[in-house]
Amino acid sequence: MSSPSPTNHTTSSHSTTSSNSTSTTNGSPSNHGSPSSKKEKESGTLKITDSRTGKTYEVPIENDTIKATDFRKIKVKPDDFGLMVYDAGYFNTAVCRSKITYIDGEKGILEYRGYPIDHLARHSSFLEVAFLLIHGFLPDSNQFDTWNNKIMVHTFIHENLISLMKNFRYDAHPMGMLISSISAMSTFYPEANPALSGVDIYTKNKQLLNKQIFRILGKMPTIAACAYRHRIGRPYNNPINTLSYTENFLYMLDRLSENDYKPHPVLTRALDKLFIVHADHELNCSTATMRQVGSSLVDPYSCVAGAAAALYGPLHGGANEAVLRMLEAIGSVDNIPNFIESVKQKKTRLMGFGHRVYKNYDPRVGVLREVSEEVFALLGRNPLMEIAIELEKQAISDPYFQQRQLYPNVDFYSGIIYKSMGFPTDMFPVLFSIPRCAGWLAHWAEMLHDPELRIFRPRQVYIGKHNQSYVGVDERPHPPTDAAASYKSDMSARRAVSEVGNIPKTVFKLPETTFTKTKKKVDSPATTTTSSSSPPP
Repeated sequence: MSSPSPTNHTTSSHSTTSSNSTSTTNGSPSNHGSPSSKKEKESGTLKITDSRTGKTYEVPIENDTIKATDFRKIKVKPDDFGLMVYDAGYFNTAVCRSKITYIDGEKGILEYRGYPIDHLARHSSFLEVAFLLIHGFLPDSNQFDTWNNKIMVHTFIHENLISLMKNFRYDAHPMGMLISSISAMSTFYPEANPALSGVDIYTKNKQLLNKQIFRILGKMPTIAACAYRHRIGRPYNNPINTLSYTENFLYMLDRLSENDYKPHPVLTRALDKLFIVHADHELNCSTATMRQVGSSLVDPYSCVAGAAAALYGPLHGGANEAVLRMLEAIGSVDNIPNFIESVKQKKTRLMGFGHRVYKNYDPRVGVLREVSEEVFALLGRNPLMEIAIELEKQAISDPYFQQRQLYPNVDFYSGIIYKSMGFPTDMFPVLFSIPRCAGWLAHWAEMLHDPELRIFRPRQVYIGKHNQSYVGVDERPHPPTDAAASYKSDMSARRAVSEVGNIPKTVFKLPETTFTKTKKKVDSPATTTTSSSSPPP
């Protein structure tokens, strides 16, 4: 029996006991002392009275959360399934306990393992931040040297993978190449596949787990660079593992025939900062995908490919490209007032403003502004930046946007910076994926050691039909005309007026069975004519 919606049939009262309050920390061991918790989280119970039955239930509260399965005991009849919690899009559902990233959307706070994002961007490096995310603390000099060397020696990719990438179409999207190539990597390392080597290989063998982290972090920029070079029709460059992580990436992108080519340090550092701010962002769409795919205990390459596919979407990793198109469409600072008015009238969308989590300024925006000025000082100011700054100024001073808590997010400026650095827009999600691998892998490693790990299996609220009887093909009502709708290619238009071997064009018909009635025979080919309006195959 399907359970009723709780919003229509339950009332609740909330009580907390401050004497039982517990303190939680959102950081982990570091060389600068123990991080403190952002707030005291109370424990207690939630009292729920079911208006359908009059019964009252108490549900435990821990860390400001309740377990959804505790609602299963709320039933009308003993044989009911029990109450479910409906949350489309996971707006208010926690699916794990994590120590990796802390976000306070109301205050505009983002921390990696307790460290504010702006501190890390200004003082750290991407590979050091990757170590922090995955291991939970900042490395000492010996640890970092080992970490850096291990990753950089794994920047080389197998020749067979290079051959695979070279067989993509000349105009293949770089993100499609990236996703496919990462997925293919799982076939190169069968010892890394729990389906082949055992479900507990990563909980029992730390070295094997670390090996996959080195491989993925090392090979991601190489695959990305090859996808870029493929896009522009140039031969792939081998990595130089004596360069820094971002320096090597820029080298593989741009080196022609020089033996001593070295990217400009301002661009190298700018890209490093961009990688830091994009390294993790709690359970966004792609990271949640990483955990969901990983909960089946599949290999990490398949997990990363799934996460990257989620990031490919225009509502996630492709959002900064939408910002660029918007700014280009505005065209001039003088057109901003009219554009804002059209947004208010819901005639167009304001891209790069607002966020599912942040109800204040995105804390990453300040870092990106600094990076933009550093890049512009070297390469010249992008004219779109003037439009962006004025658009932000007018929007945040407008009561319409203030009331809706719409402020610039990380996508508003990152696209302009990447464009100013010479990256084509179809490389934007690729540039997002490289650093986000650090966050994905941090969540994957944390998940594998979670004692509460279960395979993700969300429930649904079924709203379909029941007890339908099968009806023969001749007795069925006419289906919707768009049930098998598609579009015609140029070839289909030609074939629509042609025949193959005198075979008449007829619609698909189920074979005769005991459930269908016999139909009249189709006219013989000799007496059948083909109309130019016949549907294409």
